[in-house]
Amino acid sequence: MAGARDVKRRIRAVQNTKKITKAMEMVAAAKLRKAQERAMAARPYAERLGRALRRLARSGADISHPLLVEPKEGKVVYCVISADRGLAGSYNVNVIRAGATSMRDAGAETAVVAVGRKSLEHFRRRSVEVLGSFVNIGEEARYALAEEIADTLMGLFLEGKARAVRLVYTEFRSALSQRPNEVEILPIRAEKEEKEARASSFIFVPSAEKLFQDLLPKLVKNQVYQALLEAKASEHAARMRAMGAASKNAQELIETLTLEYNRIRQASITKEISEIVGGAEAMKA
Repeated sequence: MAGARDVKRRIRAVQNTKKITKAMEMVAAAKLRKAQERAMAARPYAERLGRALRRLARSGADISHPLLVEPKEGKVVYCVISADRGLAGSYNVNVIRAGATSMRDAGAETAVVAVGRKSLEHFRRRSVEVLGSFVNIGEEARYALAEEIADTLMGLFLEGKARAVRLVYTEFRSALSQRPNEVEILPIRAEKEEKEARASSFIFVPSAEKLFQDLLPKLVKNQVYQALLEAKASEHAARMRAMGAASKNAQELIETLTLEYNRIRQASITKEISEIVGGAEAMKA
């Protein structure tokens, strides 16, 4: 019966594992709802802020700002946002791979600002230059953290260490769909449209230059914050799916092991019956 005891012990171990993965799935689902609401609620503000600045840039006003000027020297800096922890399926692998692939195709010297322990560990292992790192980012995206990251990125840009800054994060689409996304946040490029009115049609109070001085850093901070919100919602969704799949696999393994346990028990009982019958026949003889 040693075999049956071993199988029963495995069944108990898998049942305990299933309890853990099921609990993690439920926790991730609860966190996802909140993170999804925050990410969706922040999108309109980010879009309108960007649209307002593009309209101001298209106005033809005599505006200059260091964040609008592309340096001729410096590296292309990638800010790759991952999670601090694993157990989230392919979430970390996909976003880190997207960043690494883009760096190889950049055609210029590159460096990294790593957000999340997984991102930091990956690029350090591969001897990629890390200009900044942010770990222990918590279960929720915080605007204070976004400001700190954005200040670091803008500092690298203004000091001439970065000629361009690109965010690599996971865009949240739904609980079942997330994809790595890359967006260049520095230098800030203004789009031009012929149909837009010229500067003479507008009166800026305060001046257009003052507006840009106040709003451009805020735009960068908001882009980083939006990326953190999207990344957190995607992380919780990926972890919920991964733990759900783990729970399902655990249940299937429990059923397989239960069949194995029953087969061993049946074989043992059949053997005992055969021995009893055999002993009885021997006594008759």
